Amino acid sequence: MKVLFIGGTGIISSACSQLAVERGIELYLLNRGLSKRTISNGVQILKGDIRDRDSVKLALGSRNFDVVVDWIAFTPEHIENDLELFRGRMQQYIFISSASAYQTPPVSLPVTESTPLSNPFWEYSRNKIACEERLIRAYRDEGFPITIVRPSHTYDRTSLPMHGGFTIVDRMRKGQKVIVHGDGSSLWVLTHHRDFAKGFVGLLGNSHAVGEAFHITSDEVLTWNQIFEIVAQVAGVKANVIHIPSEIIARYDTEWGDSLLGDKTHSMIFDNSKIKRIVPNFAATIPFARGAEEIINWYNANPDQQIIDTALNDVIDKIIRDFAVH
Repeated sequence: MKVLFIGGTGIISSACSQLAVERGIELYLLNRGLSKRTISNGVQILKGDIRDRDSVKLALGSRNFDVVVDWIAFTPEHIENDLELFRGRMQQYIFISSASAYQTPPVSLPVTESTPLSNPFWEYSRNKIACEERLIRAYRDEGFPITIVRPSHTYDRTSLPMHGGFTIVDRMRKGQKVIVHGDGSSLWVLTHHRDFAKGFVGLLGNSHAVGEAFHITSDEVLTWNQIFEIVAQVAGVKANVIHIPSEIIARYDTEWGDSLLGDKTHSMIFDNSKIKRIVPNFAATIPFARGAEEIINWYNANPDQQIIDTALNDVIDKIIRDFAVH
C-alpha cells in the first residue's frame, strides 16, 4: 500500500508513521523538512509546502497514492487546496479533525461518532467542523473518498497534558502552587500516541472506513486532579494545587481560557466501539501513569527542553494572588 502523509512528524503522526512502516506500508511524507523529530527508516520524503500548491505539484510529480492523510489541515481553505491537489490521485483521503468538535458541553456521555458537532467556545473546533462539512459535501456530490478521524488529547513523551508544559512541573518541584481548573473533578481521557497509531493505521486502505468518521482514544478516564497527582508523583513531589474556575482563568489568558472553555472544562468520555469494530486489533494499553513516566524521564534526560515560560508564571501568580483576595 502506498500512503502519503501531509506532515507526518508531529506528536500524533510520528507514531503513525513508524507503525505504518513497520507494517510494510510504502510511506511518503510531504513536508518542508523542518522537523527536529527523527524520521523512521524507510520513509520517503517529498519536500514541499502544502500551503504552496505549485511546490506540492512539483514534489508529487506524477505519483498516485492509495491513501492521502492530511495531518495539518485546519480551515476550509486548506480542504479546498487538498481537493484541487488530490482529486483522482488516491482511493482514500483521511482528514484529521478533533474530538473538540463534538457538542460542547456534551448533553450526554459517552460521546459517540453520531454526537452532534457544535463548539461555540473555540474557533479552532468550529474550523474543524467547517472542514468536515466541506468534505462531506465532496463525498456526497462527487464521491470524494473521505475518512474523518477525531483525535482527543493525544500525547507523547515530549508533551505534558497541562497548559504550560514543563513550567508546571518546575512549579511543582519548587513547591509553588499550580492551578487546576474548576474543582478538578471533570473527567478526561489521555491517549498515548502509540496506542492511537494502532487504531489509525488500521484505517489506512480500509474500505469500511470510507465515508465514515471515527474517534480513537484510550478507555482510561481520569479526573484532572488525578492527572496532576500522577505527574507530581512521577516528578517526585506533591502537587500544591489551587482550584480556580475556568471562566476566571480565561479573563487573564485568552489562549488558555479558550482551550479550557472550549474543551477541557467539560467531562469527556468516549465510546470506542466503532473503531474497535472496524479495526478489531485496536486496544489502548498504555495507562497515563506509564506515559507520565516516559514524559518525566524524557525531560530529565533533556535539560535543554526544560523550558520555563516566565510570562505564564507571572500570569499564574497574578491569578492566584487576585483569586486569594476574593
